Amino acid sequence: MNQKNHDPNSKLIAENRRARYDYFIEDDLECGIVLAGSEVKSLRQGGANIGESYASVENGELWLINGYIAPYLQAKTWGHEERRRRKLLVSRKELSKLWAATAKDGMTLVPLRMYFNDRGMVKLKIGIAKGKKNTDKRETSAKRDWDRQKRRLLKEHG
Repeated sequence: MNQKNHDPNSKLIAENRRARYDYFIEDDLECGIVLAGSEVKSLRQGGANIGESYASVENGELWLINGYIAPYLQAKTWGHEERRRRKLLVSRKELSKLWAATAKDGMTLVPLRMYFNDRGMVKLKIGIAKGKKNTDKRETSAKRDWDRQKRRLLKEHG
């Protein structure tokens, strides 16, 4: 039995579904995120988009850039900026690994999923990825279509 499915606190907020199409994900990492109160309340209502965002190591810190969190309407005076840079929390060892991957190996840090974990904390899963060329994208698309067709044929004749 998987515990995560039954926990009322853990829930998916946003997912970057294009990430696996646009990139080869070589490794992934869970990290915390520094948020304001109005941002957390907005996320509880499901108002987020990480589709066009990316992560970057700058001045020894990890940042989520261009992540969208919808404004929380009840927090009129103390609201938040929707696309502000948000600090991501990782250990020093993980940070140096991410820095090495981006600086030396030319990798990209792509947010894959944003979710509440079993303790109700907002977490972000980041993929260490290499960009795909157009031919690779066509290959991925063709493979997905073929798998879909295979399933259809098996269902008809099975």
